[in-house]
Amino acid sequence: MIITDKAVLVTGANRGIGRALVDEASRRGARRVYAGTRRHLAHPDGRVTPLTLDVTNTEQIRAAVEAVDSLDILINNAGVARYDDLSDRAALEQHLAVNLFGTYGVTQAFVPLLTRSQGAAIVNVLSNAALAALPLIPAYSISKAAAFSLSQSLRALLARQGVRVHAVLAGPVDTDMSRDLDVPKASPQAVARAILDGVENDDEEIFPDTASETLAESWRSGAAKVLERQYATLVDAAATA
Repeated sequence: MIITDKAVLVTGANRGIGRALVDEASRRGARRVYAGTRRHLAHPDGRVTPLTLDVTNTEQIRAAVEAVDSLDILINNAGVARYDDLSDRAALEQHLAVNLFGTYGVTQAFVPLLTRSQGAAIVNVLSNAALAALPLIPAYSISKAAAFSLSQSLRALLARQGVRVHAVLAGPVDTDMSRDLDVPKASPQAVARAILDGVENDDEEIFPDTASETLAESWRSGAAKVLERQYATLVDAAATA
């Protein structure tokens, strides 16, 4: 899918990867970029339309759907990451509320618009912690693993409606979310470019940085990916039965 002339919605668009995705989609000639943020966002590009959108707020999601005329690409980028040790159930619930149920709620709300497009895409910005938990942020890891499973299921279920689902399995990125993590980090701008490259290349899993791309070859040829494809055929079989 080429970004030029497409309508794109990015959640969590006020900073970090989200802001970089808004700018990169605009640079690639998107017709309209909807920037979903919890607080008002001013942007100099007239093609960027700010939306007040807390992904845990069903009323704001509903209002956002009403404000969008058409949509080709939904990028679920909004997320939360807190250090924890799994001793506080509330911390786990917060991560699931945003990273899993927020992604689910926004996706379900916009699926009708996406299916009207002639070839649409959903991009879920996840983490390589979805593949192997990072015990420094276990609640985050659990929520991203669940969101990855959601992405795989949506991929199979929406394929017959012409909607592709991409999962971004990023390594450490230089954002406020990972400020306290003392490791090499990719820039948000480089990650945004790699994400949209992956969408344009129709990559189901997108590994957008040096740390994550070392996993790409083994993932794409590994047993888990083979099993996902086998399971997806069951959906096709049930649909044609």
